[in-house]
Amino acid sequence: MLETMPSLDDLLEEARIAHGHLCAGQVLGVRLAMLGCARLGIEQPRGRDRKRLVTFVEIDRCATDAIGVVTGCRLGKRALKFRDWGKMAATFVDLETQRAIRIVARETSKDLARQLHPEIENKNLQQMAAYREMSDHELFDEQWVQVTLDAKEFPGYKGARVACGQCGEGINYDRFVVRDGRTLCLSCAAPEERYFQPLESEPR
Repeated sequence: MLETMPSLDDLLEEARIAHGHLCAGQVLGVRLAMLGCARLGIEQPRGRDRKRLVTFVEIDRCATDAIGVVTGCRLGKRALKFRDWGKMAATFVDLETQRAIRIVARETSKDLARQLHPEIENKNLQQMAAYREMSDHELFDEQWVQVTLDAKEFPGYKGARVACGQCGEGINYDRFVVRDGRTLCLSCAAPEERYFQPLESEPR
């Protein structure tokens, strides 16, 4: 079990392995998650503190993989929550103390990276170098927030499994609606909003 937060270099190497390559977004994500844990006083997010932390991420890019590496929060553990807002931001929630902090990458960080390393022509390499060196204040804006988690959103929640009255597929975690006395999955309840449309046969 880890006794303290690993070093930045060690976490970046873990992020590289997990993501498949190292980029500026990975450096930013590692730094962002390290800061979030530090502000909450969580020293071992993947060790003794692993059940304390829930993380909301707001973008599906490289930084999100890095945040998962640092925090140990995973979608499959229900400790990682995704909000598709297109922002390089994350909110860290301490379930033990109910404290939460939202951290956002500053828009000025890219300009500052150019000023710090004008000798590096490659933008990704330039930002990777600068993001390792810049202070937390130069990289991020921070705001203490309140996050109210419904009981069904907690990592250990186990709800009843029901079947959709239309498609027959199983539904977990109360993700259904009751309409005209029928229990429907979200896909059948609002077919115009689902991400797929069924086909009658295999496309040729």
